[in-house]
Amino acid sequence: MSFIKNSFVFMAILVTINPGQAQDREALIFKIKQGIDSGKIAYKLTEPEEIFDLLGSPQNRKESRDGGMLLLEIQYNQISILFGKMSGRSAPFTLLRITDNGEKVDIGENSKISLRTKADLVKFDTFWGFQNVSLAALDLREEEKLLRAMTFDTLTEWPSEDRLPSGFDPVRMIEEGKNPGLGIKTLHKQGIDGRGVGLAIIDQKLLLGHEEYTSSIVRYDAGGLGRQSYQMHGPPVASIAVGKSLGVAPAAELTYFAVPMWENDNLHYVRAIRRVFELNERLPELEKIRVISISSGGFSSQNGYEEWKKVLLQSESRGIYVVTCDNSFLTYGVLSLIPGKDPDLPGSYQRGIYHHEDDLIRVPTGNRTIASHRGEHVYTYEINGGMSWGAPYIAGLAALAFQVNPDVTPKEITRCLLETVVQTQAGPVVNPAGFIKKIREKK
Repeated sequence: MSFIKNSFVFMAILVTINPGQAQDREALIFKIKQGIDSGKIAYKLTEPEEIFDLLGSPQNRKESRDGGMLLLEIQYNQISILFGKMSGRSAPFTLLRITDNGEKVDIGENSKISLRTKADLVKFDTFWGFQNVSLAALDLREEEKLLRAMTFDTLTEWPSEDRLPSGFDPVRMIEEGKNPGLGIKTLHKQGIDGRGVGLAIIDQKLLLGHEEYTSSIVRYDAGGLGRQSYQMHGPPVASIAVGKSLGVAPAAELTYFAVPMWENDNLHYVRAIRRVFELNERLPELEKIRVISISSGGFSSQNGYEEWKKVLLQSESRGIYVVTCDNSFLTYGVLSLIPGKDPDLPGSYQRGIYHHEDDLIRVPTGNRTIASHRGEHVYTYEINGGMSWGAPYIAGLAALAFQVNPDVTPKEITRCLLETVVQTQAGPVVNPAGFIKKIREKK
């Protein structure tokens, strides 16, 4: 996985065709419409071979890549058909878009995906899973292993209980998954919830209005992105940091900067961090931004690296803790809650999909609930989690630290995180209560 779970923009590939070899366009369109009406052609369900069976061999085909997505485009006359699949996942290429002379054909991409038979199950990867998918027509009693491996959300439609595996309860999983784990809820009950601490997130454009984090937002800056729509990455990171029911620091005040992270340019982050400096110059002491969370990494290979290093040093000198996914910040990995185990116990976790043997600390990101970009009341049950979800977790802990000890330094925060880990079979597990105790001792 890259550091960011990108939302992908699929760009058509222009291919020159010899008109003399092209099939009759009207006949092709007729067959496509018949396929859509019969359900043979459907968004994210139809595979390339099914199109070949229906329309014959294409005149042109080309494979390409967009972020973590592999793309396959085939072309018949002026008709372009695009398929995609996540890199490194076992799911096959499935249909993403059909255009006729540049005009999109409605294949149901804006509707809930309804699986037709159990054969459709293998067409979904664990990255997106069964989000906004209807499984209502299927008998899934024998599919527990698959279901336990797939992300889903509150828009997922399930069959009746008697057609689900015994004990598999997605509604309960969503609710229980809101617990950030490892005793953080206990800290909240003690009043340690990030209040009086400003936390900034620099990420992709955010869905404004989600019930989980909207009340925490004190300022939002999406300058430069114009009319670009919100992305899938923002709601999870915001909710993990400051979400009212699932966040690590639910009372922290959120400042959010939306930037084009996909451009891999450090200067976007540099400008946002300098904006934090400017804000802190005029904010009252109890409202200053003390933590910045950036769910990205690989800064040394991006434009503006020297400026990036400089602004990090300036942040530290100002007492601002900058959390990223880069090893230069902290070598951390992720954990996944073992299904059925108590999320507050360190021994209830296993190593997550993204970890290394030299991790100094690991934080929970898998088998937990996060806010979704699909709607203001929609939640996702995330199976794997990733480095991107680890950064706001650590940032939330830093906000708790600044609440109990405003004078603690960024270096001391990192030192206390590492000195208080609990060693388990899953490796060095973060210890929120021990961490806060250690931070208090620094007073």
